[in-house]
Amino acid sequence: MSLYADVLQKKCKTILDLQALKQAGEKITCLTAYDATFSTLFSRAGVDVLLVGDSLGMVVQGHNSTLPVSIQDMLYHTQLVSRGNEEAFVISDMPFMSAASHLEAAKNAALLIQQGGAHMVKLEGARLDVIKFMVQQGIPVCAHLGLLPQSINQLGRYSVQGKNEAAAKQLLQDAIDVEQSGAQLLILECIPAKLAKEISQILKIPVIGIGAGVDCDGQVLVAYDMLGINLGKQAKFTKNFMLQADSIFNAVLIFINEVKQGKFPSLKESYQ
Repeated sequence: MSLYADVLQKKCKTILDLQALKQAGEKITCLTAYDATFSTLFSRAGVDVLLVGDSLGMVVQGHNSTLPVSIQDMLYHTQLVSRGNEEAFVISDMPFMSAASHLEAAKNAALLIQQGGAHMVKLEGARLDVIKFMVQQGIPVCAHLGLLPQSINQLGRYSVQGKNEAAAKQLLQDAIDVEQSGAQLLILECIPAKLAKEISQILKIPVIGIGAGVDCDGQVLVAYDMLGINLGKQAKFTKNFMLQADSIFNAVLIFINEVKQGKFPSLKESYQ
């Protein structure tokens, strides 16, 4: 049996389930996963979404950015996560330069879904034409706005986005545009909490934040940050949930509980 057929047999959450959570006012929980073991553990704990992030380039491969990650790297790790997953919705990142053209984007996305077992792909930036094209091919797309790690060489450093009026207005318009282009999910990274709240209220699609305040429809963290095992510099928006737990599984349960109850992120982990 193929991996794709095996994934279809699992009773995984769907985009409709995530939309229902937004409509019901229940927060969506999301953690990155890069292998089968963590995928199974997170899924059994009840995490709604597993993101196979190109952050693996830094926390798994040891690079200083996500840029060296290839589509083959993403395919490999997406396969691992899909094998271990039991109930979560799986999103796989489109790595740097994997969507240079409409056709290349669609082909690479199809690879992550057909062979990798992902339920959706995530694309950085307001790439409206690319999003429209992929959606026309039946590819579910999660947009990613705010801080874009794949643009680090243009940005110069990792920093909060949308802080001034013009930048905030542009981010809001980009969010509206990606939804109208067919994106069914949006991740906002490192933007002021007030702006993220406004975007989450305006959009009909679920909005998941990372460093974007508590008023998004859900929260995502890099698992290594959440477990306190990332040896790099800890970002303001992260929290080590192992400090409150006696096991990884219980740390995940605490993360889920704090997100669902609106306790995480607190003001301490948010940008104003």
